[in-house]
Amino acid sequence: MQDTPRSVDGCDEFCRVALSLFRFIDAAYATGASDCWEAAYRCADEAPGISDSPLLVARVAALVRILRSGRPCHLCFMPPSCRRLSKDETELMRLLAVARRREAGELKTVVGQLVGIDRQVAATRAIAALAVC
Repeated sequence: MQDTPRSVDGCDEFCRVALSLFRFIDAAYATGASDCWEAAYRCADEAPGISDSPLLVARVAALVRILRSGRPCHLCFMPPSCRRLSKDETELMRLLAVARRREAGELKTVVGQLVGIDRQVAATRAIAALAVC
């Protein structure tokens, strides 16, 4: 996977699943619709290679909550079926790629660019936990 994919096609399978979950969960927060949560769980359940889909959804949700609380404006997520990535989604995919490579120094830098210092430790822990799901 490239460090900064511009479309879903530049992401590996795990990142595609995570991206879909980010989009469904953000839609759930934005609309309050429980269908979005159900779609997230269904997506994780149907994804190949995911052994604990509820845990994956929970870890994505935890990261979304941290990111939403640590930014002055909301993240920009595209609709779940969109092939393109927003700027925020591109940064999240880059963040996830760095976390999966277990590059602690770079991870701290990338997380610091997304959230303030007060949320950096929580965001780093959340993305590291998501990366090993």
